[in-house]
Amino acid sequence: MEIKNKDKFLKWFRIIVFGPFALLLFVLLLVGIFADIPSFQELEDPKSNLATEIISEDGEILTTFHIENRSFVTFDELSPSLVSAVIATEDARFRSHSGIDFRSLARVGVKSILLGQKRSGGGGSTLTQQLAKTLFPRDTVRSRIPGAKLVVLGVNKFREWITAVKLERNYTKNEILSMYMNAVFFGSNAYGIRAASNTFFAKLPSELTIEESALLVGMVNKPTRFNPVINPELSLQRRNHVLSQMRKYKYIDRATYDSVVQLPIKLAYTQQDHNSGLGPYFRDMLRRVMNAHEPVRADYRQRADYSADSTLWRDDPLYGWLNKNLKPDGTRYNLDKDGLKIYTTINSKMQRYAEEAVAEHLGKDLQPAFFRELKWKNNRPFSNDVPKNVSESIMKQARRWSDRWRMLKEEGLSDKEIEATFNKPAGMTVFSWKGAGYIDTVMTPNDSIKYYKSFLRASFMAMEPQTGFVRAYVGGPNYRYFKYDNARQAKRQVGSTIKPFLYTLAMQEGFTPCDKVVNVPQTFIVGDTTWTPESTDKPEWIGKTVTLKWGLTKSSNNISAYLMKQFGPFAMVDMARRLGINSYLDPVVSLCLGPADITLFEMVGAYNTYPSRGVHVEPTFVLRIEDKAGNVLGSFSGRKKEAISESTAYLMVNLMQGVVNEGTAARLRYKYVPTGPIAGKTGTTNDQSDGWFIGYVPKLTAGVWVGAEDRQVHFEGLALGGGSNMALPIWGLFMQKVLADQSLGITDRDVFTAPPGFSAQLNCNGSDDELDSNAMTNDPFFH
Repeated sequence: MEIKNKDKFLKWFRIIVFGPFALLLFVLLLVGIFADIPSFQELEDPKSNLATEIISEDGEILTTFHIENRSFVTFDELSPSLVSAVIATEDARFRSHSGIDFRSLARVGVKSILLGQKRSGGGGSTLTQQLAKTLFPRDTVRSRIPGAKLVVLGVNKFREWITAVKLERNYTKNEILSMYMNAVFFGSNAYGIRAASNTFFAKLPSELTIEESALLVGMVNKPTRFNPVINPELSLQRRNHVLSQMRKYKYIDRATYDSVVQLPIKLAYTQQDHNSGLGPYFRDMLRRVMNAHEPVRADYRQRADYSADSTLWRDDPLYGWLNKNLKPDGTRYNLDKDGLKIYTTINSKMQRYAEEAVAEHLGKDLQPAFFRELKWKNNRPFSNDVPKNVSESIMKQARRWSDRWRMLKEEGLSDKEIEATFNKPAGMTVFSWKGAGYIDTVMTPNDSIKYYKSFLRASFMAMEPQTGFVRAYVGGPNYRYFKYDNARQAKRQVGSTIKPFLYTLAMQEGFTPCDKVVNVPQTFIVGDTTWTPESTDKPEWIGKTVTLKWGLTKSSNNISAYLMKQFGPFAMVDMARRLGINSYLDPVVSLCLGPADITLFEMVGAYNTYPSRGVHVEPTFVLRIEDKAGNVLGSFSGRKKEAISESTAYLMVNLMQGVVNEGTAARLRYKYVPTGPIAGKTGTTNDQSDGWFIGYVPKLTAGVWVGAEDRQVHFEGLALGGGSNMALPIWGLFMQKVLADQSLGITDRDVFTAPPGFSAQLNCNGSDDELDSNAMTNDPFFH
């Protein structure tokens, strides 16, 4: 009898509680209130902002383009503990209901409405309803009309129910769960579980432990309140609550709970913004390339630059890809919203080693040395020989290019008023190599400009010889504070790193490394005047008979000038073009000393021709692009052309091995990489404004540039300001790490292979051998 009465009570209770809602639902449907319920097409493709992922060749997400830092994961990519935690905490009957959990609604109705127990009543929304609300949010309504807000809330709730039911009918439970985990916000600019697990633990969702899963699930309710970085104690309490829910619903046993609940929170926190992640300079270079427009001649000062970009537009499908390829509906792809996957040639380990090498050398050695030298300068950070009017002009230009100037100009201030603000002290956060990477200080904006101009910048690129695949790319010391890309945007004087192009021309024309010339200054007739390149050789070397190999080993200006006399500047420009240099080159005799402005990107690509056996391969950094559904939108490979003969390439390898073993790059041998074949060339420009080193081993080519933003800011002497001290150590530190990592397949046992049938004298004997041994004894870099 009691059972019948109980069933009767429950029956009437449900009619009383849910009857009015059902009637209202029916009426609203009749009048078309639900006309804007998401369609099946919208359910298949909800309008969420998905980050474009930049993926390394070894499968790591380097960085992203995004408005919301959100990346999609499938159910199989979620750890079991993560699935258990979210179901136990948010929707215990998720596997059994059809989108609406009437038992939970009944509980809410009885405890919250009838008994007034709001806290113990809990929520009635299922995971599917929460997903519906996240994917298709409804506007709230503000009104003073009594009951209007309640009616709107009721209508929105019914819409949410219907959307939830549609989701349940069109997706499996696992798909709904993965959609939910991709949709929710975890704070710290992390949208979705992939971004959250990377932000807080530097892991993939599949790698999360029980306690980590519980912590992240606990944050969903209130991302700021339960953020472990902001509120660690509240976050710990919330995590342990999730663990208790997992034990309550038997996802973990008592022993596991008792063990895990005692663990402290351990984070690997890095907020994922546009300044973070591996390869931020690479990401911005990629954006520039993909966003490029068809070149217009009027936009270029030099025809050579216009011609180079026109060739890229015509021959390189990645250049201007966003303007050459449209979606099926005719609109442009959006890197920040469309969830593309860009599979790159970058190796995440090499990229990390490159960034570490730049930071280690600049932060620990070079910058402290430069700061010590700056103390003795009269107009720091500018060199003492820089005229006052030149430094003032540089500062004036810097002020007018600054964000401060632009914003104050928009506010209507005059130039004089704006100039005055640059002399008023203000609190600011500035970059530092020490501690956390920044310091809070007070200085005038003018002083802050000088402060930043005193920092040395660097760029680095490494590529694979035969494929042209770019394995590492660094455009500066710290992307957060130095946005300019010095690897592909900046064109700097290349100094002596241009000399191998002239020697290549000689080898191609029948010279050999052991051919001998007299080491004397060379004089050129230039118009109505004469020009004699300044000799860089020691006085005791002048007048000696030396080999060409000695000339490149010692980077002798006399020998370079001798070769320029033999072939002329136009032939040298032609050879540089064949090797892949597209920047403007003035065909003048002084080109043999390297006054040309060229990017590191081009120089590394040109040097890569030597270990690739005479074949120039355009540096390639993207393999393919996919849409968010996995459809391939484009595939890419390096463009190749035979630039020089295989024999010429091998002769140049031998010549540049001499530079490393006995010449200006010998520091590599005694400090960084003592064994294994290495070839390369250092470079230093006038006044030590630019330091270069480009080198290669059989399986990898890499180049480094170091210098300040302004060429008037530099070391005063060659000992600190030469390429062997500014740039070479970064290459050495990088290669040390690469050779130590056996997984990369690059060892000091690799060899440069001579072409079939090759026969040439490479072991040069004669007077220059004596010079070599004397040079090593007297060279300041050996002490």
